[in-house]
Formats: sequence, structure tokens, C-alpha cells
Amino acid sequence: MPAIYDAKHATLTAENAGTVDKSADLPLVLDLDGALIRTDILFETFIAYVRQNPLRLFQVASWVARGRAVLKQKLAENAVLDVESLPATEDLVSFAAREAAMGRKVHLATATDSLVAHRIKKRFPFISRVFASDGATNLKSKAKAAVLVDAFPDGFAYAGDSRADVPVWKAAQESIVVNPTPGVLRAARAVREPVEVFERPRTGFKFVARVLRLHQWAKNGLIFAPLLLGGLMFDVQAWTLAAAGFLALSLLASATYLLNDLFDLADDRRHWSKRNRPLASGRLKIAHALVLIPAGMIAAYAIAAWIGPVAIGFLTLYLALTLAYSFSLKKIELLDAAVLATLFTVRLGFGVALAGVVFSPWLLVFSMFLFLSLSFAKRHVEVTRMEAHGRTKAAGRGYKVGDGPMVAMIGAASGLASVQVLVLYVMNEAYSAGAYAQPLMLWAAPPILFLWVARIWLLAQRGELDDDPVAFAVKDGPSLLLGAVLGMVFAAALLG
Repeated sequence: MPAIYDAKHATLTAENAGTVDKSADLPLVLDLDGALIRTDILFETFIAYVRQNPLRLFQVASWVARGRAVLKQKLAENAVLDVESLPATEDLVSFAAREAAMGRKVHLATATDSLVAHRIKKRFPFISRVFASDGATNLKSKAKAAVLVDAFPDGFAYAGDSRADVPVWKAAQESIVVNPTPGVLRAARAVREPVEVFERPRTGFKFVARVLRLHQWAKNGLIFAPLLLGGLMFDVQAWTLAAAGFLALSLLASATYLLNDLFDLADDRRHWSKRNRPLASGRLKIAHALVLIPAGMIAAYAIAAWIGPVAIGFLTLYLALTLAYSFSLKKIELLDAAVLATLFTVRLGFGVALAGVVFSPWLLVFSMFLFLSLSFAKRHVEVTRMEAHGRTKAAGRGYKVGDGPMVAMIGAASGLASVQVLVLYVMNEAYSAGAYAQPLMLWAAPPILFLWVARIWLLAQRGELDDDPVAFAVKDGPSLLLGAVLGMVFAAALLG
């Protein structure tokens, strides 16, 4: 039975304690990608290089044609990679550091280019020597095994994570398996029983939900609002189209969230909460994200094509705004919040188009002011926490220390403006629109909205609000209660 390392208590437990003594005589060789680091440096350097200018994809294509070793070398030379923030496999790091402290030689053998590998060596002082790709040789699988056999003729222990490491495990005297899939673990055990197994974090529905950000799909519920406000509560066809639009926009949103996370990797890893996101933490591989992003977009547009040209148009508008936000607009203070509010209003406009109703401009303006307020609440939380963590500037954003009061003032004013616009809607249109059986009931809506907006900003000022006010609202009891009462108000106004 393999020994299992418990990083929390810094102990090794094994049925055969002699295993540890024998291991101490062998040099410990660590793989990098997926083992010491929970990510792939090739993809990391690719994203770091392309994020500055997507047109660099053409340059990357020319490097690919010259071979994998050349590609890695060129990316290592040209990409700005923050190696200090790369997610490490902490259990393996603790184990290797302890072994080195006991006098065991620890080395790094990786297919990553030598330039990056030596930078990573500086981060982990227990590493004595580096074996890496050099622009001519891609040090992987059999090539890595041959180099290590030549360097350590008396034997070595090797820690790897993938099927490409099987030839290295065959050449080694001891196997250590890190973050394995069940198939990789079986392949390693077919060579010999590993002396150590560092299990990968378990994944399940909660992980998938975090990858797709299913909680963010609640924002797309705005698509259904025009059905309720336009008197189509019992129209099956309208609900079918709205449901299809909701699914299409949600899939597209999940794809764009992943794309945004790819381009925010370095900033997210320096963030107090975003560093735990699937991509930033290394739990979701960049390669998998690069498959999920186009898959989500294709699925979204396939549904939109079934709905019709209007759906394709709204999805394209949403995608264009999101890409503009991800690539540049999010770095411009104030404008970033305006873009987020616009995306919410696009959702509402999409619902209007799907329902085929004549919708009030008052409610579209109301949407802009309300979601502008919520967007500024999100920024206020980030600025406040940035100051609490001793930072002078928000990573990847345009906000600086001291901007909190101004952001709060603009955001609270926008929230109050949304209440005022709702009042004007009731006064100037609700009675004459003919959609409401009892428009008098709508006068209950402005004070309810005021209470909710005031609660959001009170909690934001106290530092008790989550990073995303909308995600907070769908889990907050008082917010859900106020939302339910508001829904009943509009239902009573509509049905009489």
C-alpha cells in the first residue's frame, strides 16, 4: 500500500516504514506541469502572450510549424508569465521541501522550456537541478526517461501525473503519482505500486456549477420579465421561446465567463477570492477551457438559429459587448460599470424581442440605472477590500485606493434614480398602457425597490456584501422576500 503524505500534519503514514528509508537514498525528481504546478506552462505562456494582442495567434501558428520545442522556447522568451502566482500542488511542495530538509536531493524534470523552468526553480529553493526542454529537444516521456537514466545511473524516484510519464516510471526505481485521473493511476500501478499518491481534488456537480457559473444564470431571468409585464403569463409559445432564449444566452454567458477568466488568470491569482476560481486555482485545465468555450458558443448559436434572426442578433450584440469588456473596457473606471449595466439591459431587450410585446422605454431606462447601481456596488466592494489588503490599485481594473467613497456615491445615486424612474413609469405610463387591471397596486413597487437598493448599499458599506450583488441577492433571505413581494405586487396589478 502506498504511503500517503499528510501535508497538514507533516507526517508520512505507511504500512511499511522501510519504504521511506529506501526512498531517502534515491534522488527525488519532480515533474512540473500537472504535478508540482497544477497547470500546463505551455498553455499558460500561450495565454499570457496572446492576451496582449489576439493577432499574435498568427505568430504562434508559425512557431507551431517549427515543432513543439521551438514553440515552447519562443513563448517562454516572449510571454510575460507571473510564475510566483502559478497554483502549486501544496501537498507535493510540502513533501519535497521536507525531504530536501532531511538531506535528500530534489530535482525538476520537465518538458517546459528551460527559461521558464529555471525561473520556477527560484520559487522553490529545495530544487537542486533542472532538466528541461531547450528549443531543440522536447523533454517528455521517453526523452525525459533517457536523460534521467543517464544523470542518475544508480536510480531515482519520479513524481509525475500523466500517461506521458509511464516511460519515466518504468525507468525509475520508485514511482510517485500526483493529481492522477483513475486511468493514469491504473497505468502507474501497472508499472509498480507507487510509494506515494497525492490525490487530485474531487470534482462533482458543484465543481461543474462553478466552471459554468450556474449561479450567474439567474441574471438571465430578466428575459422572462416582459412576459409577466406584457400580459403573456399563460402564453405557452411565448414561454417556450423565452426558455430557449434563456438557455442560449446562459450557455453563451458561461463561455464568455471562461474566456474572461482565461485573460484574467494572472490578476485573479493575486485576488483574495478570485484565486479560488476553477481556472485560477488550476482545478480546471486551460486545455479543457479552450474546448468548453467554443462548444458553449456553438451550442448557444445553434439554439438561437432555431429561434430566429432576432435571437442571433441579440446574442451577437451580447458577445461583442462582452469581448470588448474582457479585452479592454473593464480596465477603464466608470465605463466598466456602464458596460455591465448595458449587458443587463440587453438581456431585458432580448426578452422583449422574444415576447413580441411593445415595451416601455421607461423600464429600459429603469434597468440601466438599477444595474448601474449594482455594478458600482460590485466595484465598491472590490475597492474596499483592495484597501483592506494593502493594495494601491485594483489588478486589471482602473480603480485606485481612495476611490471607494466616490464609487459609493455614484452607485447609491444610480439606485435612487432607478426608484425615481419607476415612479415616473407608474405616473406616466402604467395607467394608460392598458396592460394592468389594477395599476394602483404598482405604487407599492417603488418603496420595495428602495428598501432593497438601500439594503445592498448598507451591506456594501459595512463590507458584508459578496463580490457580486446579484449572486448575493439570490441567496439572501431579505432580498428574496422583497423580490417575492414585488412579484406579487406586479401579479396583482396585472390580474386584478
